[in-house]
Amino acid sequence: MIRMDIKTIVVGAGPVASLVVLNPRDSSGADTRVLPIRIGTVEASAIGMAVDGSVHERPMTHDLLRDVIATLGATVSGIAITRVEGTTFFAQVNLIEREGQRHSIDSRPSDAIALALRTKAPIWVAEDVMQTASYPDFTAVEKDEESKEAAEFHDFVENLTPEDFSAEKH
Repeated sequence: MIRMDIKTIVVGAGPVASLVVLNPRDSSGADTRVLPIRIGTVEASAIGMAVDGSVHERPMTHDLLRDVIATLGATVSGIAITRVEGTTFFAQVNLIEREGQRHSIDSRPSDAIALALRTKAPIWVAEDVMQTASYPDFTAVEKDEESKEAAEFHDFVENLTPEDFSAEKH
């Protein structure tokens, strides 16, 4: 399993799909893949509200679920996106009861992610899901190329000598 973070949320309208885009929580930057998951507009808004820390006067559905879990003495230990079939992703919400008993509950990824954000639980994705459905993060690849070019230019400038500027250069 790969630990993931939210890279971006796209709240679509009309024919434009809503997406949540996950990227690996890899501090070395070695894993430059992203995992886009198509979700409903309502779910995208719920995830966006959790990312922004928005608080409503009355609890939203995912807030209610978080509160019910806590009232029953359990915690969300994490969520996992476990498989993908075509364009359909499958997830589980993993709970631990006060006594230590564990439960995995089938969920849509969007609901699991919205709940994970509200409970500060980690988001995990199975490696085979990443192999099947992820894409290169072209932004990260572009930044890597820019860094390499800057390093090469820096080396060039550092190695310049006054002779490199003379008119009698061979």
